[in-house]
Amino acid sequence: MNNALSHVPDEALSLRYRQLTRRIQQLPPSGSRPLTVSGRVAGWVSPKAIRYLDGLPGITIEPEAVHITAAPRRRMPLNAVLAHLAESLKDTGCLRGWRNELLDVYGEGRCLGAIERAAVRPLGLLTKAVHLTAWAPDGRMWIARRASSKSTDPNMWDTLVGGLACTNEDLNLSLLRESNEEAGLCEADLADREPLHIILRMHRRLPEGYQVEDVLNSECVLPESVQPHNIDGEVSEIRLTPVKDVWSMIEAGEFTREAELVILDSLLRKKQHAPPRI
Repeated sequence: MNNALSHVPDEALSLRYRQLTRRIQQLPPSGSRPLTVSGRVAGWVSPKAIRYLDGLPGITIEPEAVHITAAPRRRMPLNAVLAHLAESLKDTGCLRGWRNELLDVYGEGRCLGAIERAAVRPLGLLTKAVHLTAWAPDGRMWIARRASSKSTDPNMWDTLVGGLACTNEDLNLSLLRESNEEAGLCEADLADREPLHIILRMHRRLPEGYQVEDVLNSECVLPESVQPHNIDGEVSEIRLTPVKDVWSMIEAGEFTREAELVILDSLLRKKQHAPPRI
């Protein structure tokens, strides 16, 4: 592994990481308003979404913030309000697709409810993304190309595994599920993986709203007998790649921002723990 890392200059790696972290730490889009859910600060509502939330049950729009609560007079608990909100935004052009997948809604460190995944960015809600950086015993890295049908970053390169945690799902279970769906890996294949760790909380303006996301990563060395293969159709190619080629792809901008962040963090960590070359 030490020889593989020697192809990546230390100063260039650190500089690239610093530049990337600056690019993915952005203020909310102009005109966004803070969002509270059940009285807790939870997100940033995009200007476009604000226009379509007015008058919906459980929604109060004030000049300084937007508030979402249960609507007892309409016999709507919070999750029903959130579901109605997402459905109402569905045909307005505010949502990017529709996933039929629920994600947790967090406010001030608490899980408050759940909402359709497509509504998360227009509301600037926190998401949690789990990644797996997988290595071969000879120091090469497994990477995956996103399918052309993906709504975000189609055809770009990614970590071997990466996806969002679903509602009421332990983060380790999220990683195991995504590893199986995207790379055909079972729990036994990942028995020696490192624990998940948070790299950072990303804040990035997107066309559909605001991405607030905890980026987590786990690393492992896959045995030579394990050959990852995609199951869910969201990956078009899986490749075992030398580190020097991965670095060239990073410099060429071929990875998603999230994948580049995870890979750079992984390389920096390995360089810090690599024995000195004699």
